[in-house]
Amino acid sequence: MNIGDKVVYPMHGAGEITGVEENEVGGVVNSYYIFRLPMGNMKLMLPVDKVEEAGLRELITPAQVDEVVEILTAETEQIPGSWNKRFHTNLERLKTGNIFDAAAVARNLSRQNNKKKISSGERRLLDLSRQILISELVYVCNKSPEEITEWIDELIDVAPLESAEE
Repeated sequence: MNIGDKVVYPMHGAGEITGVEENEVGGVVNSYYIFRLPMGNMKLMLPVDKVEEAGLRELITPAQVDEVVEILTAETEQIPGSWNKRFHTNLERLKTGNIFDAAAVARNLSRQNNKKKISSGERRLLDLSRQILISELVYVCNKSPEEITEWIDELIDVAPLESAEE
């Protein structure tokens, strides 16, 4: 991994490696990759020796965007069981760091929320799945977060989501 590489950090989304810093924690000096995430302008640090364990991966290719589109426009998956079971199933899918799983979670929860308001826990997962999806597509499609958000909403066929604060 090099400075300037764009990668996906599971449960956070896509970002750019902007540097490497040495920091001392508990008397031990370690090297850390510094990531800048476009969504929320967040900065993350990851120990260089924990990259594989963290599950960092390269961005999808432009050709794979078609597969994301297919997932977003596909039928809604019904996860049997209570909201708690759905929550844990969706959380496990997001932990994989796989954009296709994030797209399916965003599609399912968006449509479910459009029919009947989802729980606050599922709402956080919906927001996270969209953040993961949008952040990677911003880089792959070379578009703004606003353009990607509007496009995703059109594909899922839901009205733009209200903010979580409302």
